[in-house]
Amino acid sequence: MDKALAFLQVQDKPGIIEIELLADSTVGDVLDAMAKHGVTVDADALLFVNEDEDGHELDDHKKTVKGIKRGCRLHLSRCRKIAVSVNFLERTIDHKFAPGARVRKVKAWAVDKLKLDPKDAGEHVLRLCGTDREPATDTPLHELTNGRECSVCFDLVPVKRVEG
Repeated sequence: MDKALAFLQVQDKPGIIEIELLADSTVGDVLDAMAKHGVTVDADALLFVNEDEDGHELDDHKKTVKGIKRGCRLHLSRCRKIAVSVNFLERTIDHKFAPGARVRKVKAWAVDKLKLDPKDAGEHVLRLCGTDREPATDTPLHELTNGRECSVCFDLVPVKRVEG
């Protein structure tokens, strides 16, 4: 069986690591591939495949990891879910997402929940609370946590316009 290139993102570590896995790889196979790239795994870490998968416990090395295919994204995180708060005007809404969920998914959820007009929504971005940082829409949520807390706070704010 051919190996598939997968992309690994690890909580608290920036960047993407390319690893090769078989479609029927076990937890042990994934851990071995990570170890070859110097990734160590905490006892409380979970492995997520793509954005919305349930996390795989890493204690049963013989268990097959479902969802592995060419181009898939693996997320290694200590958070089973990430609690997200979005502030917009005087409202705050909350929801829990998988660690691999992207910022664009949070924005789509917030726009729907807040019942924003699509035109208005297109003129707003998510900004991390208390900062001027606006993460890219393809950023997974676990990259935005501090490693100790499984939560992220956003403000839904108008896009800065430069006129001139």
